Amino acid sequence: MSIFSSIHESPAPGAAVEIAANRVSAASLEWRGGQPVVAAHAAEPLAGGALVPALTAVNTHDRAAVVGALGRVLEKVGRPKRVGLVIPDVVCKVSLVRFERVPAKAQDLDQLIRWQVKKTAPFPIEDAQVSFVPGLRADDGQEFIVALARRSVVEEYEGLCAEAGAAAGIVDLATFNVVNAVLAGELPPTADWLLVNIAADYTSIAVLRGRNLIFFRNRAAGTDGDGTLADLVHQTAMYYEDRIEGAGFTRILLCGAGAAQAAAAGSSGERRSQTPEEIDQVRRSLEEFIKMPVDTIDPRTAAALTDRIVAAPALLDALAPLVGLLLRDREGAAA
Repeated sequence: MSIFSSIHESPAPGAAVEIAANRVSAASLEWRGGQPVVAAHAAEPLAGGALVPALTAVNTHDRAAVVGALGRVLEKVGRPKRVGLVIPDVVCKVSLVRFERVPAKAQDLDQLIRWQVKKTAPFPIEDAQVSFVPGLRADDGQEFIVALARRSVVEEYEGLCAEAGAAAGIVDLATFNVVNAVLAGELPPTADWLLVNIAADYTSIAVLRGRNLIFFRNRAAGTDGDGTLADLVHQTAMYYEDRIEGAGFTRILLCGAGAAQAAAAGSSGERRSQTPEEIDQVRRSLEEFIKMPVDTIDPRTAAALTDRIVAAPALLDALAPLVGLLLRDREGAAA
């Protein structure tokens, strides 16, 4: 699942970078016997306020700190000149739109989608970078997953990479690439499944039907109107049953719990939107409500780790979107 398309039509890069509110991380892949392996990884924490992801405002507030962290992680993964770039979900407005009839010409479809999302855009559509991919197709029409971002914000993240010496050939959202890591794994879900992705400054919830996204919701940290995270997940499950007529989830997956535990132990210096206690409450609430266990994301099902890499839970959380982006074109991953 790639919302922002590649700047140049070329194979997926060998290294990926994620720029988040609390850290910059990177990973590179190599192929051994036809199988992907994480060859190197690195992470650098960011001080609070250095980068504040936002939909409509400037995101970078300490450019030297962010570029410096980027340079150090790129050095540790081989100084790639071209990378895939993972950016926070909150810099983008994601919508699912459906049309009974899809225009035959790509230009007409683009104009139709722009007209549709213009109604709820938080800034002039002329300032927007609008990207879309086909979603679920049903008897009543074709659905599209549409991402709307302020062009200047996307260029801001691309510019950070360029200043650190790497061109961002692919730009995509964090949760979409956590999804890709799952779909590129050994046993990707084929029926309905739910993903909860907990980042430092937001939480995203996605419902997928096999490889097709059918629901997406994002909540920034400090947003109290929707109640607790457990409440938010519960509301999503009820919406799924009542409005999407879901037949039931076959898997529930959680990403971000390991990083939260590490932050609570003081080992990472990261700030989190949810405490480990709140995450445990979400896990228990989900298991009670849906009557099935909640699993954590394990990117090793898609790409193995070298023997020298210790697979701590926080590392697996950090690797998930990076591996997902690097394997976005692999058979089974979302398109």
